[in-house]
Amino acid sequence: MTVYLVGAGPGDPGLLTRRGAELLARADVVVHDRLGTADLLDLARPDAERISAGKAPGQVDLTQDEINAVLVEKGRAGLEVVRLKGGDPFVFGRGGEEAEALAAAGVPFAVVPGITSAIGAPAYAGIPVTHRGRSTHFTVVTGNEDPTKDRTDVDWDALARVGGTLVILMGAARIGGIADRLMAAGLPPETPVAAVRNGTRPDQETVRATLATIGAAGVKAPSAVVVGAVAGLDLTWFESRPLFGRTIVVTRAREQASELRVRLEHLGATVIELPSIALEEVEFALPDLAEYAWAVFTSVNGVQAFFDRGLRPAGLDARALGGVRVAAIGPGTAAALAQRGISVDLLPERFVAESLLDAFPAPDAPGARVLLARAEQARDVLPDGLAARGYAVEVLPVYRTVTAAPDADALTTVRSGAVAAVTFTSSSTVRNFVDLVGPLPDPPPQVVSIGPVTSDTARELGLTVDAEAAEHTIDGLVTTLTSLFGR
Repeated sequence: MTVYLVGAGPGDPGLLTRRGAELLARADVVVHDRLGTADLLDLARPDAERISAGKAPGQVDLTQDEINAVLVEKGRAGLEVVRLKGGDPFVFGRGGEEAEALAAAGVPFAVVPGITSAIGAPAYAGIPVTHRGRSTHFTVVTGNEDPTKDRTDVDWDALARVGGTLVILMGAARIGGIADRLMAAGLPPETPVAAVRNGTRPDQETVRATLATIGAAGVKAPSAVVVGAVAGLDLTWFESRPLFGRTIVVTRAREQASELRVRLEHLGATVIELPSIALEEVEFALPDLAEYAWAVFTSVNGVQAFFDRGLRPAGLDARALGGVRVAAIGPGTAAALAQRGISVDLLPERFVAESLLDAFPAPDAPGARVLLARAEQARDVLPDGLAARGYAVEVLPVYRTVTAAPDADALTTVRSGAVAAVTFTSSSTVRNFVDLVGPLPDPPPQVVSIGPVTSDTARELGLTVDAEAAEHTIDGLVTTLTSLFGR
């Protein structure tokens, strides 16, 4: 087996290389830094051993010698080991020391480069480290040399003369003194400087100054500091996204949350998943579908349960509804049916039960049968309304929603007042959220609802609904959040 020294990149989990992701997915052991996101560790097998080797001011999980020993021990045990390091293993990542220890012990190793913060952080701040007409080269240097050395290897005078772009890593605490050295060596005081803290992460901050002012600009670690003409460019894109800096809670069931989470993160939000509901299977037997004039589906969950857990061992397919007209409440449900080869005969203009009921045609014959596949507990607007129209309605519960087990960290964050908005996509998410969280902090987060039924439930439970999606879909919810917080 092999020990892989894998660069995780500067923070954004999307910057992990494909090779790194493949190795994480099969590793027996993951020895990891403080990565700033749990998403990367989620790529590892659930049964993989995770060993924290993180370092922070005043806190060291493992010393470097201990890290080297762990890598050698696990490698000798015949395990596949990933040493997951922030940035690039060989750019101020001490990967060279770890490789030396493995080589000395005769343990096979390989290196998977990562994106160094020296390039990634400036790029996410809209600063190219090279630019035609401004900088033909760049130099990367540490501002925090080994304190046990009896000399300095950084010649700041030479760096001031070499020109181009200077990127200083791990130098936030000393940036004032470094700037003085560079100015004393001849760099003009008005030379642009940009310090990018937590580059590529949702809490990225960029401080722009000059050599003369950067010492008093409040630069905090961890920052990549860029010195030179390119630091005067402001091609901001990451921090200007409409939801950047906003923390938004998604309360959908975990099985459904990924689509909304990805959409919000793409727009810059920090997303907290606090599923207030979980989906459970229910036992059901399908009647003879040929006896029904209509089949009605009210959610994607209902479609999935109906077709995936029908009577046949392999589930149902489109042939099951041959000759039966199909109605769906919203486009998401219609899309789920289309994936199974079924075209919807009826889709209302507004994606609520009342609108579907208004659009439903009169029965072709008295007592025409309707099969309504839905959650075990749901409003009776549709069955009661269709029955009043002359249909014979059979409600078929195909799944149930229950209160989800809360994540303690997510609950703490929501109660702390650090959340900008909470999203609700159904009445059940509202009810269970209120049960889980209890009283909201003052001031409370914005409450954003997917539609009028969900909004009514929120108001009944004492919440103030700040915004409601005009189109009662995930697209509509995202559009509403963008309008509410958009820059």
